[in-house]
Amino acid sequence: MKKKIYFAGSIRGGRVDAELYHRMITFMQQTDVVLTEHVGNLELSALDQGRAQDAAIFNQDTGWLQQADLLIAECTCPSLGVGYELAYAEKLGIPCHIFYDHTKCQLSAMLTGNPYFHIHPYEREEEIYNVLREIINSTTL
Repeated sequence: MKKKIYFAGSIRGGRVDAELYHRMITFMQQTDVVLTEHVGNLELSALDQGRAQDAAIFNQDTGWLQQADLLIAECTCPSLGVGYELAYAEKLGIPCHIFYDHTKCQLSAMLTGNPYFHIHPYEREEEIYNVLREIINSTTL
């Protein structure tokens, strides 16, 4: 059975890693369903869209989180939204794996200090995919 993966990456916090998100999502889609594939859309705008649209985004994203079997987050680019998604997933008991390039940033102590989160620092992008494969293959539904 294909897993439902919630991929979390920065949108309004900055799109500097959008191409990486796209590659990670494409990799996961080889075997599973990524509920939030739009995060890897290179044309996705980070512009403010207004309160009504924000409410729709919140409802959609929390609905996807409630369906998810697993959350994969790329946190090199800090994002308040990704932090919220991680806390929401933790509350729901969804396994959470956080990737970040340790040569570019230092994660918040709220993430690294929380034993619930599985933290995966990397230096080169190619390191991500073996870890992702292990996570996807070892996570049971």
